[in-house]
Amino acid sequence: MAEDEPENSGEDAEQGEQSPPAKNKKKWIILALALLVLVAISVAATLWVLSDSDEQPEGESDAEPVAEEPAREAAIYFPLKPEFITSFEVRGRQRYMQVEMNLMFRDNSAVSDIELHMPAIRNALVILLRGQVYPELQTPEGKELLRQQALNTVRDVLEEETGKPVIEQVLFTNLVLQ
Repeated sequence: MAEDEPENSGEDAEQGEQSPPAKNKKKWIILALALLVLVAISVAATLWVLSDSDEQPEGESDAEPVAEEPAREAAIYFPLKPEFITSFEVRGRQRYMQVEMNLMFRDNSAVSDIELHMPAIRNALVILLRGQVYPELQTPEGKELLRQQALNTVRDVLEEETGKPVIEQVLFTNLVLQ
């Protein structure tokens, strides 16, 4: 019987060693399942919210119908040819900038206004480009600021001449700094 006791104590020791890892495994499995359930609930809630935002609420069907926006006309791109080239003096070195621009608008009747007032548009853009600081133009923010300034400049010229700023965007199709 003395021999049986060490075997029992050995079995108890083995069971004691297996119990914590088994409990640890169960905890990890439970945590993983709980995490999966939370992710599934999150995905389902997101899909539900997104699908409801696309549909009209039931209460609005009795209200006045919402006027739909008219379909947007196709964009018209008008290239400003020839490209603009300007030079800068930076720390005793000559630097150059070459910019190709397109005007984007949607009113086809604006083409004749743009062509008619092209000298004034180009003059205003040359003055704008010539007044830039070269190091600022080397950053993406500086280029975007220049694009916004060009848009405002062209809009101002056309509004002064025609009474309406028909230009929607000024797009740089090529911008080279050397």
